[in-house]
Amino acid sequence: MRTAISNFRFRTLSSRLSNFTRQLSQIQQTEYESTHATIQEQNHIPIKLWNRGLPELESQAMNQLRKTAQLPIIHPQGMAVMPDCHWGIGATIGSVIPTTHAIVPAAVGVDLGCGMIASLTTLTANQLPDNLSQLRYEIEAAIPHGRTSEGNASNDRGAWNNSTTALSAGLSVVKTGNQSIPDFVVKRYRQELNAEFQSIASKHKKIGKGNLENHLGTLGTGNHFIEVCLDESDRVWLMLHSGSRGVGNRIGMYFIELAKKDMGRVLSQLPDRDLAYFTEGTQHFDDYVEAVSWAQKFARMNREVMMELLVNALKKWTKMNGIPDFKTHVTAVNCHHNYVSRETHFGESMLITRKGAVRADKGMLGIIPGSMGASSFIVRGKGNPHSYNTCSHGAGRLMSRKAARLKFTVKDHEKATLKVECRKDSDVIDETPAAYKPIELVMEAQKDLVEVVHTLRQIVCVKG
Repeated sequence: MRTAISNFRFRTLSSRLSNFTRQLSQIQQTEYESTHATIQEQNHIPIKLWNRGLPELESQAMNQLRKTAQLPIIHPQGMAVMPDCHWGIGATIGSVIPTTHAIVPAAVGVDLGCGMIASLTTLTANQLPDNLSQLRYEIEAAIPHGRTSEGNASNDRGAWNNSTTALSAGLSVVKTGNQSIPDFVVKRYRQELNAEFQSIASKHKKIGKGNLENHLGTLGTGNHFIEVCLDESDRVWLMLHSGSRGVGNRIGMYFIELAKKDMGRVLSQLPDRDLAYFTEGTQHFDDYVEAVSWAQKFARMNREVMMELLVNALKKWTKMNGIPDFKTHVTAVNCHHNYVSRETHFGESMLITRKGAVRADKGMLGIIPGSMGASSFIVRGKGNPHSYNTCSHGAGRLMSRKAARLKFTVKDHEKATLKVECRKDSDVIDETPAAYKPIELVMEAQKDLVEVVHTLRQIVCVKG
C-alpha cells in the first residue's frame, strides 16, 4: 500500500517528460520511419495513433485513452494505439500500455490470453465439394461452443458436460462428477496446469470456484470463432480464436477488484477507478503476475487442444467424402492478443499490456483476422519501435453489438456472408461484417508495422 501511494504522489510529471525528450531524441537518430500520428496534450504522456484512412475514433474511446495516459506509471515514451481501436471495458481495445514497475489489471482485462491459432494443411480447394454444411456440423459437434444455462457447469453446452460431444468425436472420456471430459484433455490439464493453479487458488480461494478442465478445449461465445479458410493459392487453412474461458474471467475480475481495494484512498485520485494498479514489490503484484501468466498458459493450451479437435473433425469429414488424407502444421501460428509481458524497449525493461493487440517483433509471425465474410491475414512483424513491436489484433468494432442488432437484418447478414458456410440467424447479427471496420483499411493503416505473408478468405465459420 505504501509503495503504491508513494509511487502515485511523488513521481513527478516533469521528470517523466524529461526522460521522454531524451528517449525521443534517440529514436529520431534511427533510420526507422513510422507513419503514425501523435496526440501530445500539455502535461500528458503522448498517444501514438495508427488510424490514417479510418473513421475518427469515437469520443468515448479517445477519452478513455486520455485518462490512461494520465497515469503516473505509464512509460514516458507514451501509449500506442492500433487501427482497430475502439472503446472497451476497463481500457481501450487496440491499445498498447507500457508501464514501469506496475500493472493495471483492468487494462489486461478478463479474457486473459485471448488470441489466435492457425495451421496450414496440405488440402486444396479443388479437393472440396461445393456444399460444406456437413463440415460445419462436424466441427460444431466436435468442439463445445456457445453458452447455455448461464454457464452452469452441469448443463452448459459450451463446456464438456456430457459424453455426447466427446464420443461423437471418437474420443475416450473421463467421468468427473456429472461431466464427461476427453481423456487427453484431462491428462494435459492435470500434468501441465493443475499443480500451479492449486497453488494460486490456495492464496486466493475465490478463483478456485468454477469451471476448469471442463473448459479446456472449448470455444466460448461472442467474437470467438473457428474457421476453415483458403489462401491466395487456394490452400486450406484452419484457424480459431479463443482465450482462457471461465477461469481467466474469474482471475481477471478478482484481481481488478483487489487492485481497487489495495489502492485505498489513492483510488479517488486516479482518472478512472478502473485504472487501479498493483505496484511492483508488493505481494499482490507478484500474485497477479503468477495468476495471469497461468491464465495465458491455459489460453494457449486451449487453442492447441481445439486445433487438435478441429483437425480430427476435418479428417473425419474428408474420409466420409472420399478425400485423401492430409497433413497439418505445415505452418502454425499461436499468438495472444490480450496479455501482459515484461519486455525491453528503448533500452529499458518495462511491462507491456497489449489490450487487443499482437506482438510483431521483426520476423515474428502473427494473425490478424477480419470479420465474418472478410479477409484475414497471416503477417510478419517489422519490429517497429514506436508501436512497441505491435500490430492490430483484427478489424475492430465500428459500432456496439446493440447498435449492430438495431441496424442490420438477417437478410443483410446473409448477403454479407454469401460465400461462407456459417450461421445466418438473428443471434449472430452483432458479428456481421458491417459491424466492424473495413479490414483492408486497417491493414493499410499499419503498413509500417507488418507485412502480409498470406491473405485468407473464410469458407466455413463456426461462432460461439
